[in-house]
Amino acid sequence: MKKIFYILTVGTFIILQACKDYLDVVPDNVATIDNAFTDRTNAEKFLFTCYRYLPGFADPRYNPGFVGSDEIWLHQKGNYLNDKFGSSLTWDIARGEQNINDPLLNFWDGRQNGSPLWIGIRDCNIFLENIDKPRDLDEYEKKRWIAEVKTLKAYYHFYLLRLYGAIPIVDENLETSNSPEEVRVYRDKFDDVVAYISDLVDEAMEDLPLKVLNDAEELGHITKPIAAAIKAKNLVLAASPLFNGNADYAGIVDNKGNSLFPSSYSPEKWVKARDAVKAAIDIAHEAGHGLYKFQSSLGAISDSTILKLSLRNAVAEKWNEEIIWGNTSSTWQIQRNCHPRLVSNHALNTHTHNLLAPTYRMLEAFYTENGVPIDEDKTWDYENRLDLKAGDAEHKHYIKEGYETVKLHFDREARFYASLGFDGGIWYGAGRENDNDTWHLEMKEKQIAGHRGPGSYSITGSLVKKLVNYKTVPGTGSNFTIEPYSFPIIRLADLYLMYAEALNEVANAPNAEVYEYIDKVRERAGLNGVVDSYLNFSINPQKPTTKDGMREIIQHERTVELAFEGHRFWDLRRWKLAVKNMNAPVKGWNVFEESAERFYKPVILFDQTFSVRDYLWPIREYSLLVNTNLVQNYGW
Repeated sequence: MKKIFYILTVGTFIILQACKDYLDVVPDNVATIDNAFTDRTNAEKFLFTCYRYLPGFADPRYNPGFVGSDEIWLHQKGNYLNDKFGSSLTWDIARGEQNINDPLLNFWDGRQNGSPLWIGIRDCNIFLENIDKPRDLDEYEKKRWIAEVKTLKAYYHFYLLRLYGAIPIVDENLETSNSPEEVRVYRDKFDDVVAYISDLVDEAMEDLPLKVLNDAEELGHITKPIAAAIKAKNLVLAASPLFNGNADYAGIVDNKGNSLFPSSYSPEKWVKARDAVKAAIDIAHEAGHGLYKFQSSLGAISDSTILKLSLRNAVAEKWNEEIIWGNTSSTWQIQRNCHPRLVSNHALNTHTHNLLAPTYRMLEAFYTENGVPIDEDKTWDYENRLDLKAGDAEHKHYIKEGYETVKLHFDREARFYASLGFDGGIWYGAGRENDNDTWHLEMKEKQIAGHRGPGSYSITGSLVKKLVNYKTVPGTGSNFTIEPYSFPIIRLADLYLMYAEALNEVANAPNAEVYEYIDKVRERAGLNGVVDSYLNFSINPQKPTTKDGMREIIQHERTVELAFEGHRFWDLRRWKLAVKNMNAPVKGWNVFEESAERFYKPVILFDQTFSVRDYLWPIREYSLLVNTNLVQNYGW
């Protein structure tokens, strides 16, 4: 199943005629490949080159997960949006503007804000082919670096796999003397790519450390828990409905007559996924990872605030124990786009953009305080959720006392208050760490954090709080003090919920272990166990006792727990539920109104559409014309 490959892109099979073409990405302008591996120092620089192709996980411009689905919306396209947000290409995907002429976030060719992942794989292969050359590199370090690069190569294949489905396997590089016909590669079968990724990770894990040895220099390097988590995600993807029993892709056949996608369902894939996720959890535990809980050093703050900070800082506290794989690049871009204006001078601040706006759908997605959906809680007044109500003493750590808002904001679970900034809601931190003297948001027309002209504002009337560290402080004018953090690519709660999902799919009915792992996540959120919550408060008390009911609950739990972290974008696709969820109007509050009565009237911002073809990225049409052995994805 190995392919020998040395090209600039798979699609255009441009053969590299000289080393010069790739050396621009090698630090210090090293003249030749041999020189790049003359000693440990230069070899390490090439190792860093292999890391540089990782997508911009913490940046809304490069991560389609942020604004590419139905979680977060933006205001009008135009120069201001491009200046402040940097690019609207990811949002264009949510708006149904993907195309075959020049695909958005094109990770196949490295165009339109897509990282050139085939070049990344090529450079990983160059590293692996040459790492024996440095004479001053000890054997332990060499094995470790090889394992890191193998894992990176596996991850680049995985990232392409979930975007495009079946892809070529690129295990080695071709010589420059190969003919054009020899580099007209084929897409390998989906299941073969999945097996290749898993096998490559297994090879790597033997020589990866359980944790980094030097935090100051090595945080972000691949470790055994990271590799195990990548394998787990790979096998969960393969077991999920998009690729397990999906007849839609039965007609994707190459010119040799090979069907590239499996069309029959295999329950064994969920068994493999279950075992891989459990192994990843065990390795993470062995390395000291656990669900994060905030340890207060702030004096007398309420239990409610401590709980909110436990949930918020699971994402926004750098290198906390829950983060299995963290992004080392700056979170400045995402924090400035989530941060509200809190005083009038912030209107002049070029960094508090108020741009990343949670949709009305997400406001309703979080549970009630009883741990069930708001439309299923028999004690919660769902029908009158849009009636006005003033903040009171009972809710003072969540909603400003005396501030008029809506019932929708009351009696919700802690993740609602930890994740969302809303009109009248408490915004803890930003320079105020006294529980009795906190900021609150004012989001209506002409208010401090609301629409005040054509500039930056939340088009839905809400903001994403969980992506802002509570120590980040906006000043006046251009001052903005960012508290950096390591954006979580994978955290332990993600693995727990994947394990519950795989267990549920393997069993005929949910068992105690399914409940155990979803309840670990719920307990950290201050909720009772799923069975008790539904039994006592749901209009459908038996829902957790059935396989179908528990599947729906786990999917809802992932939506809430991992909200705004980029996971829902991928989950809706692998569950094959995007057609259901993303063919609906995108709504928000009426932000151009000053009165509460008119502001709290949900308005349609966009009629979102999603078709079966949108589950997979298109391959650029030009690439297909150049390499006639490639076949296009369904519907494109």
